[in-house]
Amino acid sequence: MTYARTGAISVDQFIDAPPAKVWRALTEPGLHEKWWAPGDIAETVGHEFHLQMPGFGSIPCRVVESVPHERFVYTFNDAWTLTWRLVPEGRGTRLLLEHSGFDLDDKRDRDACERMGPGWRDGVLPRLAELVPQID
Repeated sequence: MTYARTGAISVDQFIDAPPAKVWRALTEPGLHEKWWAPGDIAETVGHEFHLQMPGFGSIPCRVVESVPHERFVYTFNDAWTLTWRLVPEGRGTRLLLEHSGFDLDDKRDRDACERMGPGWRDGVLPRLAELVPQID
């Protein structure tokens, strides 16, 4: 029996705001679309939603774990999982993202993993870090 080689992207982003504000940006549709993508996201376990990804269309997602202000996990398409961990640090929050489930034996998945790492690190999470301190 052979097993697929799987890959993951891990990103660590400090945000100069408390976990409660970071949580809101991760789970409230109006805030979520300002830093990443529009969609009907919610923090309820079992909630099925779609994120509208430019160039890719509507991506089905499902919340699998939700611990307010600490941990938020959802599937993204049929294969990937996004795990967000919020760790208080001083007056801010250390946000740890793991985007997992890439099949490294599949060229499309391998290419996506290689492209998305810099996208998360250099684009998406810095936008989130800029937005969150401005939340009322």
